[in-house]
Amino acid sequence: MKGKIAIEEHFLPPGRPDLLSNPGWSAEAWTQITNALMDTEARLELMDRGGVELAVLSLASDGIQKILDPQTAVATAREANDALATVVAAHPERYSGFAALPMQDVAAAGSELDRAVTELGFRGALVNGYSNLGDLDTALYYDDPAYDPLWERLVALDVPLYLHPRNPLPDQRRIYEGRPELLGPTWAFGAETAMHALRMIVGGVFDRFPQLTIVLGHLGELLPFAIRRLEQRLARLPDVMLERSPSSYLRDNFWITTSGNYHTASLVGILLELGSERVVFAADYPFEYLHDGTDWMDAVPISDRDRELIGRENVKRLLKL
Repeated sequence: MKGKIAIEEHFLPPGRPDLLSNPGWSAEAWTQITNALMDTEARLELMDRGGVELAVLSLASDGIQKILDPQTAVATAREANDALATVVAAHPERYSGFAALPMQDVAAAGSELDRAVTELGFRGALVNGYSNLGDLDTALYYDDPAYDPLWERLVALDVPLYLHPRNPLPDQRRIYEGRPELLGPTWAFGAETAMHALRMIVGGVFDRFPQLTIVLGHLGELLPFAIRRLEQRLARLPDVMLERSPSSYLRDNFWITTSGNYHTASLVGILLELGSERVVFAADYPFEYLHDGTDWMDAVPISDRDRELIGRENVKRLLKL
């Protein structure tokens, strides 16, 4: 399939490897990843081979979210977004962008979102999980009502927020002790991000902002497969007062991408649960091989109409391309 649009593709401003967090790769492999993140020219050939017309770029994890000082986070987010705007301007027909946001300062995050969308032409924002503040064992989760002004701004601008993974807090990793191979994208990324999304659901974020749109990668971080069990149990808890069922929020407020999770049976299950109009293509380059995603998308046994929706048409609607 030609004309694919890939929505979770990462970049790194030149000279800023300090913004990355290595989830356990060897030094040699991590150097290759870092170089690929900064080289937005070489990947154009890979995109051509895989039939990817447009890639939506975003700052790789942990990015701004691990910066402990709010003022530094604000300045670095602006720097990263300006660097991304330069990349997009060089190839506007091939690249678009998601803004990095300094979630350590809600007002500043709203201002930077507004600048990125209205001045830089970005199509939304991507944040790498919870944000630290002051130390690495302090997390800001986005179900906190303090973030309501940012959700209000996202709704007003009519753009989505991509909730991208990061590892759990260092002092919450005891279950991974002795098994570090299960941290990062192997397992911990998905579990942490799914929990964060559930906090937003149970915390009433989507009751307060029913038009807010959140994007989850990796086929929804397993949430589509657990949502019925979750809502069954939540329904028996008298202190949980939601206006809709959790599966309704998942269907109406979330979009799911294929990034780095090319499992056909899982995709079919998601199509049965959510329908084909809430799923979009992503390759998670360079953390995943681009051709793994494009080859799978070309061959996965779904209808041509669903392939066109997932590979291209849905994201055009989501991002108003």
